[in-house]
Amino acid sequence: MDLAEPLSSIWHAHLSLGFQRREAATILARRAHVGPLRIQKALYPEGEAVCHAIVLHPPSGIVGGDELEIDVTVGPGAHVLLTTPGAGKWYRSAGAWASQRLGFAVEAQGVLEWLPQETIVFDAARATMRSTVDLADDARFIGMEVLCLGRRASGERFTEGAVRLDTRVRRAGRPVWLERGLLEGGSGLLDASAGLAGFSVSGTFLAVAPGIEPGLLTACRDIPVHEAGARHGITALPEMLVARYLGHSSEAARRWLVALWQTLRPALIGREAQLPRIWNT
Repeated sequence: MDLAEPLSSIWHAHLSLGFQRREAATILARRAHVGPLRIQKALYPEGEAVCHAIVLHPPSGIVGGDELEIDVTVGPGAHVLLTTPGAGKWYRSAGAWASQRLGFAVEAQGVLEWLPQETIVFDAARATMRSTVDLADDARFIGMEVLCLGRRASGERFTEGAVRLDTRVRRAGRPVWLERGLLEGGSGLLDASAGLAGFSVSGTFLAVAPGIEPGLLTACRDIPVHEAGARHGITALPEMLVARYLGHSSEAARRWLVALWQTLRPALIGREAQLPRIWNT
């Protein structure tokens, strides 16, 4: 048996969360789930104003045919930080596609930080990843993603399968970021300079907030990268910063993205960065 393709049932899972501001506190006011998606209890390492929560997928990996959906609503003035307990894994498929859909809605003066740990796509996986972020005019969002194609440490490359990506960010119904992509195993795009340039790890960081100061771009560009030969860059758009990373080390990619978050969070949200405790385990 190929251990990269575990014997498992097909899961159709849905997690729905609603956070509200109650006086000075952000609370988890609503949660509902179907299938193996859960949320740990609300945590408050920064005090009651900011709710940290960990999204759990107990099977620990996604196989062909799985369909996961996560919907999160952040009410007016609420502040939520969501992360995951470990790397997400998309296993190889005999042909069926697996999918994950994220739907985030952040209401007036709300804040959502989506900071999952890295995503590992095994060779021959078939993965569809869709994310939609709907923001009120004065809402704020910070999100990051580290995508690893194949298990380079085990000598595995992404030679078969495919990853379909679709990310949309809207403010007051107006699109501010639309991105779609298709990464096919073994395709020329993986090595092309206009694609992944031969790198196996890519990182994306999005920060959306009103009134981003121009000096923040310079501060972010001064953050060092701790991987020889890696490529990185950051661009300022209206009310938005977009950063990219290409390399072979998921640890180095994550370290750089977290440093961006630590730099931007005080300026965009008004709070020093507080690392989720689960990252230390």
